[in-house]
Amino acid sequence: MAYQNIEEANKAVVQKMIGAAPFLTDVVPAHTVIPELKEHVLLHAGPPIKYENMTDPMQGSCVGAILFEGWAKDEEGARELLENDKITFIPCHHVNAVGPMGGITSMNMPVVVVVNKEHGNEAYCTMNEGIGAVLRFGAFNEQVINRLHWMKDVLGPTLSKALKTMDEGLNVNVLVAKAIAMGDEFHQRNIAASLAFLKEVAPTITALEDVSLEDREAVMQFLADTDQFFLNIAMATGKAMADAARTIEHGTIVTAMCRNGENFGIRIAGMGDEWFTAPVNTPQGLYFTGYSAEDANTDIGDSAITETIGVGGMAMIAAPAVTRFVGSGGFNDALETSNNMAEITQQENPNFIIPTWDFKGAPTGIDARKVVESGILPVINTGIAHKVAGFGQIGAGTVNPPIECFEKAITAYAKKLGFEA
Repeated sequence: MAYQNIEEANKAVVQKMIGAAPFLTDVVPAHTVIPELKEHVLLHAGPPIKYENMTDPMQGSCVGAILFEGWAKDEEGARELLENDKITFIPCHHVNAVGPMGGITSMNMPVVVVVNKEHGNEAYCTMNEGIGAVLRFGAFNEQVINRLHWMKDVLGPTLSKALKTMDEGLNVNVLVAKAIAMGDEFHQRNIAASLAFLKEVAPTITALEDVSLEDREAVMQFLADTDQFFLNIAMATGKAMADAARTIEHGTIVTAMCRNGENFGIRIAGMGDEWFTAPVNTPQGLYFTGYSAEDANTDIGDSAITETIGVGGMAMIAAPAVTRFVGSGGFNDALETSNNMAEITQQENPNFIIPTWDFKGAPTGIDARKVVESGILPVINTGIAHKVAGFGQIGAGTVNPPIECFEKAITAYAKKLGFEA
C-alpha cells in the first residue's frame, strides 16, 4: 500500500500495534515452533554478535544451554565447542522470538507461544526462571541445569495442558489492562500481572487429573513465588505486536529495541530487517548491598521490546512503586518520564489505560524522527547483571539507547526515499 507521507505511514504502523489481539495459547519445546533450532544451534539476545564478543554472563548462558542439552559433559567441553565455532548463533529476533538478558535459547527449552489473532503471526519467549542463580544471568551450576530440566519436564507440559483447556487461550490484553491499573509497567514490575495469570490458570491446573499432585503443587508454588513470571509473556506479546507492525514497511516507527552487551540495536518499520547499532550503555540505578557500578555488566537482553510497544520505562507513571527501586526518584520523576516519552511517540494506546496518568493510554510508537529532533531518548527499565557470569542480578535501574542508532536509521530511511545528504 502506498502512503501519502511519513506521518500517514507511521499512524498505520502504530495502529497495527494497538490493533493486535495477543493470546497466550501454549507452552512448547522451542524446536517445535522454531525450525532453525537444531543441535548445536543457540539463539541469543540483541542484534547479531560473535561468541568472542559476548560479555561473560552471555557466554556463561551459552555454557549452561550446552550442558542442559547434553552436547557436552562439563564446562570445559562446552567452552571447547564455543571457542572452536561448533555452535551456530542466531539472534532471537530473527526467528520470531525474544530472550531475557543473555537471551540464550536452545532446542529443548520450553517457550511460551503468543498468537496475534488479529494479524495471524506468533512470537516466542523462554519462561522466567525466578531469581538468584539463573541461566539468563550466566549461571550454569547443577541447580540451574536441574531447574531447566524441571521446567522442560513439568512446568512447561503442565501449563500447556492448562492453556489447552481454554477455548482461545489467555487474552493478554485483558491481563495487561488489569495489571497496569494495579501498578505494573511490565518490565521491572510484573507482580500484579503474574498474580492475575496465576488466578486464571490455578483452577485448571488443580483439576488436571493426568498430572501428579506433587507436580501440580510444585507448579503452583513456582508461579506463586515468581514475581516476574509475566515478564516473559509480556516480551512475547510485544514481539507479536511489533512484528505485525513491521509488515507495513514504511515510516519511522521503531519496531525493535534490543541489546547484546556489546551493541544496542533498533529496527524501524521503513527499513525492514536492517539493524542500526551503536555501542551499548551501562544501566544507572540502585545496587543490592555489597555491589556497585564497578560490578555492572553493560546493557543486555531483548526485554526492551516492552518499551518498544509503550510499556516498561515508557509507562513509568503506571508503577509508582518501582520508581525508587530503579533509582528514578519518586512520583514526580515518573510523571516527568512518561510525559517526555509522550513527546517521542505517535499516540496513546487505549487498551492500556493508566489511572495514575489521568487515565491516558500508554505512550506507543516511538518515532525515530522525534527522538533525533528532540534529543529525548527512550527510557528503559532494566535489571543490572553482574559482569561475571553466575552472580546474577545485582541491582535495577534505567538505561537509554545511544542516539546514534536513531540517527543512523533516519539517515538510511532518508536515503531510501531519495533524499541524499
